[in-house]
Amino acid sequence: MKGKEMMVKTKNAYFKYITALLLFGSNGIVASYISLTSYEIVFWRTLIGSLFLILVFALSKPKVKFLKNKSHCLYLVISGIAMGASWIFLYEAYAQMGVSIATLTYYCGPVIVIILSPFIFREKMTSVKLFGFLTVIIGMVCVNGQALSQGRTSWGLIYGIFSAITYAVMVVFNKKAASITGLENAMYQLIMSFITVAVFIGLKQGVSVHIMQGDFIPILLLGVVNTGVGCYFYFSSIGSLPVQTVSICGYLEPLSALVFSVVILNEKLSFVQIAGGVLILGGAAFGELFRSIRCGKRYCKDNAA
Repeated sequence: MKGKEMMVKTKNAYFKYITALLLFGSNGIVASYISLTSYEIVFWRTLIGSLFLILVFALSKPKVKFLKNKSHCLYLVISGIAMGASWIFLYEAYAQMGVSIATLTYYCGPVIVIILSPFIFREKMTSVKLFGFLTVIIGMVCVNGQALSQGRTSWGLIYGIFSAITYAVMVVFNKKAASITGLENAMYQLIMSFITVAVFIGLKQGVSVHIMQGDFIPILLLGVVNTGVGCYFYFSSIGSLPVQTVSICGYLEPLSALVFSVVILNEKLSFVQIAGGVLILGGAAFGELFRSIRCGKRYCKDNAA
Protein backbone atom coordinates (compact mmCIF):
# COMPACT_ATOMS: atom_id res chain seq x y z
CA MET A 1 0.00 0.00 0.00
CA LYS A 2 2.82 2.35 0.88
CA GLY A 3 4.45 1.65 -2.48
CA LYS A 4 1.25 2.58 -4.35
CA GLU A 5 0.83 5.73 -2.29
CA MET A 6 4.43 6.71 -3.01
CA MET A 7 3.94 6.10 -6.73
CA VAL A 8 0.78 8.22 -6.81
CA LYS A 9 2.54 10.97 -4.84
CA THR A 10 5.48 10.93 -7.26
CA LYS A 11 3.16 11.05 -10.32
CA ASN A 12 1.30 14.00 -8.83
CA ALA A 13 4.61 15.74 -8.12
CA TYR A 14 5.73 15.24 -11.73
CA PHE A 15 2.39 16.56 -13.03
CA LYS A 16 2.60 19.66 -10.80
CA TYR A 17 6.25 20.32 -11.63
CA ILE A 18 5.87 20.01 -15.41
CA THR A 19 2.65 22.08 -15.34
CA ALA A 20 4.46 24.78 -13.35
CA LEU A 21 7.33 24.84 -15.85
CA LEU A 22 4.94 25.19 -18.79
CA LEU A 23 3.08 27.99 -17.01
CA PHE A 24 6.36 29.81 -16.34
CA GLY A 25 7.36 29.26 -19.97
CA SER A 26 4.21 31.04 -21.13
CA ASN A 27 4.82 34.16 -18.98
CA GLY A 28 6.26 36.15 -21.85
CA ILE A 29 3.40 35.15 -24.13
CA VAL A 30 0.74 36.32 -21.65
CA ALA A 31 2.69 39.53 -20.95
CA SER A 32 2.76 40.34 -24.68
CA TYR A 33 -1.03 40.82 -24.56
CA ILE A 34 -0.80 43.42 -21.75
CA SER A 35 -0.40 47.07 -22.78
CA LEU A 36 1.22 48.17 -19.47
CA THR A 37 4.93 48.90 -18.99
CA SER A 38 7.21 46.08 -17.89
CA TYR A 39 7.39 47.21 -14.26
CA GLU A 40 3.60 47.70 -14.09
CA ILE A 41 3.10 44.16 -15.37
CA VAL A 42 5.48 42.83 -12.69
CA PHE A 43 3.65 44.95 -10.07
CA TRP A 44 0.30 43.30 -10.80
CA ARG A 45 1.87 39.87 -11.22
CA THR A 46 3.56 39.97 -7.82
CA LEU A 47 0.56 41.57 -6.07
CA ILE A 48 -1.99 39.02 -7.32
CA GLY A 49 0.42 36.11 -6.96
CA SER A 50 1.30 37.13 -3.38
CA LEU A 51 -2.37 37.38 -2.36
CA PHE A 52 -3.03 33.93 -3.85
CA LEU A 53 -0.09 32.32 -2.01
CA ILE A 54 -1.02 34.04 1.27
CA LEU A 55 -4.51 32.52 0.96
CA VAL A 56 -3.15 29.04 0.18
CA PHE A 57 -0.57 29.29 2.98
CA ALA A 58 -3.22 30.38 5.51
CA LEU A 59 -5.55 27.53 4.54
CA SER A 60 -2.75 24.94 4.89
CA LYS A 61 -2.10 26.09 8.51
CA PRO A 62 1.64 25.30 8.53
CA LYS A 63 4.28 26.10 11.16
CA VAL A 64 5.81 29.51 10.41
CA LYS A 65 9.63 29.35 10.21
CA PHE A 66 10.34 32.80 8.74
CA LEU A 67 11.37 34.59 11.95
CA LYS A 68 13.10 31.67 13.67
CA ASN A 69 16.45 32.28 11.97
CA LYS A 70 17.23 35.98 11.52
CA SER A 71 20.09 35.49 9.07
CA HIS A 72 17.99 33.19 6.87
CA CYS A 73 15.16 35.70 7.11
CA LEU A 74 17.50 38.42 5.81
CA TYR A 75 18.75 36.15 3.00
CA LEU A 76 15.18 35.50 1.85
CA VAL A 77 14.37 39.23 1.91
CA ILE A 78 17.41 39.90 -0.31
CA SER A 79 16.39 37.02 -2.59
CA GLY A 80 12.88 38.47 -2.92
CA ILE A 81 14.24 41.93 -3.77
CA ALA A 82 16.50 40.36 -6.41
CA MET A 83 13.57 38.42 -7.88
CA GLY A 84 11.50 41.59 -8.23
CA ALA A 85 14.41 43.38 -9.93
CA SER A 86 15.06 40.35 -12.15
CA TRP A 87 11.47 40.27 -13.38
CA ILE A 88 11.49 44.00 -14.12
CA PHE A 89 14.61 43.59 -16.26
CA LEU A 90 13.25 40.42 -17.92
CA TYR A 91 9.89 41.93 -18.89
CA GLU A 92 11.64 44.99 -20.27
CA ALA A 93 13.86 42.65 -22.29
CA TYR A 94 10.70 40.92 -23.58
CA ALA A 95 9.44 44.30 -24.81
CA GLN A 96 12.77 45.32 -26.32
CA MET A 97 13.90 42.20 -28.17
CA GLY A 98 11.15 39.59 -28.00
CA VAL A 99 10.39 36.62 -25.77
CA SER A 100 12.72 34.10 -27.43
CA ILE A 101 16.04 36.00 -27.26
CA ALA A 102 15.21 37.56 -23.88
CA THR A 103 14.52 34.09 -22.46
CA LEU A 104 17.83 32.73 -23.73
CA THR A 105 19.72 35.67 -22.21
CA TYR A 106 17.86 35.27 -18.90
CA TYR A 107 18.82 31.61 -18.71
CA CYS A 108 22.48 32.48 -18.49
CA GLY A 109 21.59 33.11 -14.83
CA PRO A 110 21.98 29.45 -13.74
CA VAL A 111 25.46 29.39 -15.26
CA ILE A 112 26.44 32.49 -13.29
CA VAL A 113 25.36 30.56 -10.17
CA ILE A 114 27.57 27.63 -11.21
CA ILE A 115 30.58 29.96 -11.62
CA LEU A 116 29.95 31.62 -8.24
CA SER A 117 29.30 28.35 -6.36
CA PRO A 118 33.00 27.52 -5.67
CA PHE A 119 33.44 30.90 -3.96
CA ILE A 120 30.10 31.08 -2.13
CA PHE A 121 29.16 27.45 -1.45
CA ARG A 122 32.69 26.00 -1.64
CA GLU A 123 31.66 23.62 -4.39
CA LYS A 124 34.41 22.24 -6.60
CA MET A 125 34.79 23.82 -10.04
CA THR A 126 34.97 20.81 -12.33
CA SER A 127 36.01 20.69 -15.97
CA VAL A 128 32.39 19.81 -16.82
CA LYS A 129 31.09 23.02 -15.23
CA LEU A 130 33.80 25.08 -16.94
CA PHE A 131 32.96 23.51 -20.30
CA GLY A 132 29.29 24.30 -19.74
CA PHE A 133 30.13 27.92 -18.95
CA LEU A 134 32.24 28.36 -22.09
CA THR A 135 29.49 26.74 -24.18
CA VAL A 136 26.95 29.24 -22.84
CA ILE A 137 29.26 32.18 -23.60
CA ILE A 138 29.64 31.01 -27.22
CA GLY A 139 25.85 30.59 -27.39
CA MET A 140 25.34 34.14 -26.13
CA VAL A 141 27.60 35.48 -28.89
CA CYS A 142 25.65 33.49 -31.51
CA VAL A 143 22.25 34.63 -30.21
CA ASN A 144 23.09 38.31 -29.81
CA GLY A 145 25.94 38.87 -32.28
CA GLN A 146 23.66 40.02 -35.09
CA ALA A 147 21.35 41.85 -32.71
CA LEU A 148 24.10 44.14 -31.40
CA SER A 149 24.03 46.08 -34.66
CA GLN A 150 20.50 47.30 -33.81
CA GLY A 151 20.29 49.96 -31.09
CA ARG A 152 16.89 48.85 -29.81
CA THR A 153 17.94 45.23 -29.40
CA SER A 154 21.26 46.10 -27.73
CA TRP A 155 19.33 47.84 -24.94
CA GLY A 156 17.21 44.70 -24.70
CA LEU A 157 20.41 42.69 -24.35
CA ILE A 158 21.55 44.91 -21.47
CA TYR A 159 18.22 44.37 -19.70
CA GLY A 160 18.50 40.63 -20.39
CA ILE A 161 22.00 40.47 -18.90
CA PHE A 162 20.87 42.34 -15.77
CA SER A 163 17.92 39.94 -15.46
CA ALA A 164 20.38 37.03 -15.52
CA ILE A 165 22.65 38.65 -12.92
CA THR A 166 19.80 39.44 -10.53
CA TYR A 167 18.44 35.92 -11.13
CA ALA A 168 21.78 34.57 -9.92
CA VAL A 169 21.64 36.82 -6.82
CA MET A 170 18.11 35.53 -6.13
CA VAL A 171 19.19 31.86 -6.35
CA VAL A 172 22.32 32.33 -4.23
CA PHE A 173 20.52 34.04 -1.34
CA ASN A 174 17.55 31.68 -1.59
CA LYS A 175 19.93 28.75 -1.15
CA LYS A 176 21.41 30.44 1.89
CA ALA A 177 17.93 30.69 3.47
CA ALA A 178 17.97 26.92 3.94
CA SER A 179 15.60 26.76 6.93
CA ILE A 180 12.69 28.44 5.06
CA THR A 181 11.40 26.06 2.42
CA GLY A 182 8.44 25.15 0.23
CA LEU A 183 5.34 27.28 0.03
CA GLU A 184 6.43 29.57 2.86
CA ASN A 185 9.64 30.37 0.98
CA ALA A 186 7.71 31.17 -2.22
CA MET A 187 5.16 33.32 -0.40
CA TYR A 188 7.62 35.54 1.46
CA GLN A 189 9.87 35.86 -1.57
CA LEU A 190 6.94 36.92 -3.75
CA ILE A 191 5.77 39.40 -1.09
CA MET A 192 9.24 40.98 -1.02
CA SER A 193 9.25 41.11 -4.82
CA PHE A 194 5.93 42.96 -4.75
CA ILE A 195 7.22 45.46 -2.16
CA THR A 196 10.34 46.04 -4.27
CA VAL A 197 8.37 46.71 -7.44
CA ALA A 198 5.79 48.85 -5.57
CA VAL A 199 8.56 51.07 -4.15
CA PHE A 200 10.15 51.35 -7.60
CA ILE A 201 6.85 52.38 -9.21
CA GLY A 202 6.10 54.80 -6.36
CA LEU A 203 9.42 56.55 -6.89
CA LYS A 204 9.09 56.55 -10.68
CA GLN A 205 5.49 57.59 -11.28
CA GLY A 206 3.59 57.73 -8.01
CA VAL A 207 1.07 55.23 -6.70
CA SER A 208 -1.39 55.31 -9.63
CA VAL A 209 -1.31 52.41 -12.10
CA HIS A 210 -3.94 52.56 -14.84
CA ILE A 211 -5.29 49.36 -16.44
CA MET A 212 -6.94 49.28 -19.86
CA GLN A 213 -10.11 47.20 -20.15
CA GLY A 214 -8.45 44.65 -22.42
CA ASP A 215 -5.68 44.06 -19.89
CA PHE A 216 -7.83 42.59 -17.09
CA ILE A 217 -7.99 38.99 -18.33
CA PRO A 218 -4.26 38.58 -19.18
CA ILE A 219 -3.27 40.30 -15.90
CA LEU A 220 -5.47 37.93 -13.88
CA LEU A 221 -4.14 34.99 -15.89
CA LEU A 222 -0.53 36.04 -15.27
CA GLY A 223 -1.09 36.78 -11.58
CA VAL A 224 -3.40 33.96 -10.47
CA VAL A 225 -2.55 31.09 -12.82
CA ASN A 226 1.02 31.64 -14.03
CA THR A 227 2.34 33.09 -10.77
CA GLY A 228 0.05 31.93 -7.95
CA VAL A 229 -0.82 28.42 -9.16
CA GLY A 230 2.56 28.05 -10.88
CA CYS A 231 4.53 28.85 -7.71
CA TYR A 232 2.25 26.65 -5.60
CA PHE A 233 2.67 23.68 -7.98
CA TYR A 234 6.42 24.29 -8.25
CA PHE A 235 7.25 24.53 -4.56
CA SER A 236 4.83 21.79 -3.49
CA SER A 237 6.36 19.31 -5.96
CA ILE A 238 10.14 19.77 -5.96
CA GLY A 239 10.54 18.27 -2.47
CA SER A 240 9.11 14.95 -3.75
CA LEU A 241 11.36 14.71 -6.82
CA PRO A 242 15.04 13.78 -7.25
CA VAL A 243 17.40 16.75 -7.34
CA GLN A 244 18.70 15.79 -10.79
CA THR A 245 15.15 15.55 -12.17
CA VAL A 246 14.34 19.02 -10.88
CA SER A 247 17.56 20.46 -12.33
CA ILE A 248 17.40 18.84 -15.75
CA CYS A 249 13.63 19.05 -16.34
CA GLY A 250 13.81 22.70 -15.26
CA TYR A 251 15.08 23.52 -18.75
CA LEU A 252 11.62 22.65 -20.07
CA GLU A 253 10.68 26.21 -19.02
CA PRO A 254 12.98 28.13 -21.42
CA LEU A 255 12.47 25.49 -24.12
CA SER A 256 8.68 25.87 -23.92
CA ALA A 257 9.07 29.66 -23.91
CA LEU A 258 10.98 29.44 -27.20
CA VAL A 259 8.39 27.14 -28.76
CA PHE A 260 5.49 29.32 -27.60
CA SER A 261 7.15 32.48 -28.94
CA VAL A 262 7.69 30.92 -32.37
CA VAL A 263 4.25 29.24 -32.63
CA ILE A 264 2.05 31.90 -30.98
CA LEU A 265 3.94 35.18 -31.51
CA ASN A 266 5.53 34.19 -34.85
CA GLU A 267 8.96 35.31 -33.67
CA LYS A 268 11.77 34.39 -36.05
CA LEU A 269 15.20 33.09 -35.12
CA SER A 270 18.05 32.77 -37.60
CA PHE A 271 19.99 29.51 -37.92
CA VAL A 272 22.89 31.04 -35.96
CA GLN A 273 20.54 32.17 -33.18
CA ILE A 274 18.93 28.73 -33.01
CA ALA A 275 22.39 27.18 -32.74
CA GLY A 276 23.21 29.71 -30.02
CA GLY A 277 20.04 28.78 -28.15
CA VAL A 278 21.01 25.10 -28.28
CA LEU A 279 24.46 25.98 -26.91
CA ILE A 280 23.03 28.10 -24.07
CA LEU A 281 20.45 25.56 -22.91
CA GLY A 282 22.72 22.61 -23.64
CA GLY A 283 25.70 24.14 -21.84
CA ALA A 284 23.63 25.13 -18.82
CA ALA A 285 22.08 21.65 -18.53
CA PHE A 286 25.23 19.69 -19.39
CA GLY A 287 26.74 19.75 -15.92
CA GLU A 288 23.56 18.46 -14.29
CA LEU A 289 22.99 15.78 -16.95
CA PHE A 290 26.61 14.62 -16.86
CA ARG A 291 26.56 14.32 -13.08
CA SER A 292 23.26 12.44 -13.18
CA ILE A 293 24.67 9.89 -15.64
CA ARG A 294 27.82 9.43 -13.54
CA CYS A 295 25.74 8.98 -10.43
CA GLY A 296 23.86 6.10 -12.03
CA LYS A 297 21.04 6.24 -9.48
CA ARG A 298 17.73 8.00 -9.87
CA TYR A 299 17.69 9.25 -6.31
CA CYS A 300 21.31 10.30 -6.04
CA LYS A 301 21.88 12.57 -3.06
CA ASP A 302 24.35 14.98 -4.65
CA ASN A 303 23.59 18.66 -4.10
CA ALA A 304 22.37 20.73 -7.03
CA ALA A 305 24.95 23.00 -8.66
